[in-house]
Amino acid sequence: MMFTSTNPATETCIERFPAFDEPQLEQALAAAEGASRLWAETPLAARTRLLVSVAEQLRGEQEVLANLITTEMGKLRTEARAEIDKCAWVCDYYAEHAERFLADEPIETEAPRSLVAYQPLGVWLAIMPWNFPFWQVFRCAAPAIAAGNPVLLKHASNVPGCALAIEQLFRAAGAPADLFQTLLISGERAETLVGDARIRGVSLTGSENAGRRVAAAAGASIKPSILELGGSDAFVVLEDADIDQAATMAAKARFLNGGQSCIAAKRFILVPEIAEPFVAAFKAAAEALIPGDPMQPNTTLPPLARRDLRDQLHAQVQASVTQGAQLVTGGAPLDRNGWFYAATVLDHCAPGMPAYHEELFGPVAAIIRARDEADALRLANDSDFGLGGSVWTKDRARGEAFARRLQCGCACVNDMVKSDPRLPFGGIKTSGYGRELGLLGMRSFVNAKTLNVQ
Repeated sequence: MMFTSTNPATETCIERFPAFDEPQLEQALAAAEGASRLWAETPLAARTRLLVSVAEQLRGEQEVLANLITTEMGKLRTEARAEIDKCAWVCDYYAEHAERFLADEPIETEAPRSLVAYQPLGVWLAIMPWNFPFWQVFRCAAPAIAAGNPVLLKHASNVPGCALAIEQLFRAAGAPADLFQTLLISGERAETLVGDARIRGVSLTGSENAGRRVAAAAGASIKPSILELGGSDAFVVLEDADIDQAATMAAKARFLNGGQSCIAAKRFILVPEIAEPFVAAFKAAAEALIPGDPMQPNTTLPPLARRDLRDQLHAQVQASVTQGAQLVTGGAPLDRNGWFYAATVLDHCAPGMPAYHEELFGPVAAIIRARDEADALRLANDSDFGLGGSVWTKDRARGEAFARRLQCGCACVNDMVKSDPRLPFGGIKTSGYGRELGLLGMRSFVNAKTLNVQ
């Protein structure tokens, strides 16, 4: 088996990498288990110094790494540079806060001394997606490693170059050779690996189907899992919203990363008073996007990462239009080299259509008309997903009250949903469970051990 790195903008092969055979995989597992004992005993100050060094490596190699992201998965180069910046930020954040997050927590009881100690669990398996090929890894690896755990990375099959580059970053920063390892293995092999006794926990960001399989494997082995799965975030615009601001942010929230983001706004729910001007402004913003070479600064619409993803997206659009959705703009692959799809807006989306129920992983926006605010809330929550959501209104108190009733893991008022190292991140319903980032994110990777001393 080979892993192929392909440029989505040109459809040309960059490089091919052989998959691990069983002896290589066994060697990696044994080495990680050995590193687990040593790293758990390494002083916290040394662990956080490593993260600072990794952040320095990221910033020092930013241009090279951004080029790798863009050529391997198609992200706009400006966005790839920002992704590397964010990875350095999360390393610095946990380097700064790990001591406080992991400190013993005294609790008053009848005993002379009672406390909760936060201790590493052991080797974590990280199963990660291609759409943010560095960030998704670092938001898991930074807290896990700071907490004293080694990490084995099974990355998406279309970004092997990024996966190996991350391993090299840790080594160049001075990490023990076996602390962070990339495994070039299939998804099926990774699922069976979850059951290995040397794996003490698994974190997966990916599809709902992959999440169900990995959760089942983790459950069968009675070990912790963190799942961040798909999303179909609602973007609710109320009648007192600033329409120009909302439409501008809607375009950014939908088309960032070519629309290939779990937390991208996907369902735009509009009350009648502002529906027509919002749709007009949103259409104009979509049509202003410029497809082209993602390495060039004037390009604003990148290709999709793979041909099959574009084909699937187009099938969802066609089925929705057949079932009554109104095509406002776009709606087809672009006639050019690369896996480009036109920025698309579908209006009057309704129950039964793929655009209403399914995640649209690409530059396609689904507009849903609500009768009023109460109906907008009902529509926002009428989803199997529960990752993020936003509401737009000039009344901040009204917006907060609305946001509190959204069924999701992250709700924003007058802002697009985005992850932040300082805030816990994750979803509910079929968007997954568990939290990464912030204090809760670090606590996900440790054993909260009660100590009672008489």
